[in-house]
Amino acid sequence: MVIAWSSGFVGARFSLDYASPFLVVFWRCVVVTLFLLPFVISELRRTSFSTLIHYAGIGLLATSGYLLGVVQGIALGVPAGLAALLADLLPVGTAILATTILKQRLTIRAWLGLGTGLLGVVLVTQGALVLGEAPLWAYLLPFLGMMSLAVATIWQKHSDTFSSMSLITNLWIQSLVSAILFAFVASIETSLAPVPSTGFIVSVLWTAAISSMGGYGLYWLCLRRSSPTRVATVLYLSPAVTLLWAWVMFDEPLSWLMGLGVAISMLGIWIVIREEESFL
Repeated sequence: MVIAWSSGFVGARFSLDYASPFLVVFWRCVVVTLFLLPFVISELRRTSFSTLIHYAGIGLLATSGYLLGVVQGIALGVPAGLAALLADLLPVGTAILATTILKQRLTIRAWLGLGTGLLGVVLVTQGALVLGEAPLWAYLLPFLGMMSLAVATIWQKHSDTFSSMSLITNLWIQSLVSAILFAFVASIETSLAPVPSTGFIVSVLWTAAISSMGGYGLYWLCLRRSSPTRVATVLYLSPAVTLLWAWVMFDEPLSWLMGLGVAISMLGIWIVIREEESFL
């Protein structure tokens, strides 16, 4: 899950040289929707309209809200490293919602683990943490995108039909509504026609296959088998894996401080998982 999830940041960076980020996201969602349609059409016919609307709402929060907040923040001048760090607050945001809305009990040690994991993320990404020239309100966008995914995570986990609807149908609904939204967003700044270049095609196929079907698909699968806080906490490793992707693909340097950050994040994840197991 972490490998597939982190591929989205690498795919987004790669795509910047070929097209608008929103255009790539739009076609990413279109490709997923068209590819999965033959596999979900029979279940869609059996699913009530109210259930479809229910999962469309989750999709708008999980995919559209998250990507829109992060991408638009970067487009307005928020540095990519800082935007990624705000997005990586997902474990903390999910834990806050789980304790306040679901009344899930988290011990002081679990909160310590969340803080430790976040410290590791800060160390991993510290080389990219600079303040940009974006308006102050723009820095809220990646944070709001993160909270949008956190709300969708809690909502999805506690949906009555979550365990009965297939994951690919769930993913198809979310990709469809996101394609509609990003069609509107992308059309404001550019044509919706695909860019005739190999780089654009690779960007779309990369993010559609690995980031959407792999990243989101595995995220929802893990959520079926574990708690929202535990699943989100594992994503503390996403920045480190993203840096490994960047090292392999773009020859970006690695440092001992990044390695230390990974070790600290893993310690934080271990603390959270151990503490949650004690209450299962």
